[in-house]
Amino acid sequence: MAKDFEKLRNNMVERQLVSRGVMSNAVLEALRSVPRHAFVPEHLRDHAYDDSPQPIGLGQTISQPYIVAYMTEQLEPFPGMKVLEIGTGSGYQTAILAYLGCEVYTIESVEELAVQAEKTLVALGSNWVSKIRARRGNGFLGWPEEAPFDAIIVTAAPATLPAMLLEQLKDGGRMVVPVGGAHSIQSLKLIVKKNGKCTETDLMRVRFVPMVP
Repeated sequence: MAKDFEKLRNNMVERQLVSRGVMSNAVLEALRSVPRHAFVPEHLRDHAYDDSPQPIGLGQTISQPYIVAYMTEQLEPFPGMKVLEIGTGSGYQTAILAYLGCEVYTIESVEELAVQAEKTLVALGSNWVSKIRARRGNGFLGWPEEAPFDAIIVTAAPATLPAMLLEQLKDGGRMVVPVGGAHSIQSLKLIVKKNGKCTETDLMRVRFVPMVP
């Protein structure tokens, strides 16, 4: 029997996001609308809307829906916002940002993941996919020729804050990044840049795959 993915998405939003305090109507609408199941391997699609991350191969994962929504909300996205994403992964977070009207510049270091994410995004056939620019490369270096960015989102955990990414954040910009080693406690941080200085706020404990060159 075919799954009713639309119903599962609506249930996910109400039970996993709204109940945990995600308040942005725009973010909630994006999570209701973007088909998360399209971004997971076919044999795991019945679990696409579970309250957990899912493996996407090559030791990588698609983040738990709540984490995607929470990190997105912390960026305070708006149409036309220029966002740098480090770690395309499955392309789901990329799609959420593009649905919200952001201009997304996304970098993936693993070629096979980058190719699959591009195929998935193109297959959606949505107008907002045109807002995405992708490249394969070292996320630690960012995308200097397109800097500065209104916001930066990092979906893998560096051991320390990457200096080059901080440099590429616009004054007044926001960055959400998990920091910590693969075998240590990681902290999801919000970085706000103002008058050339960055302030850090620890948001929550998390567990992400390590960020590697």
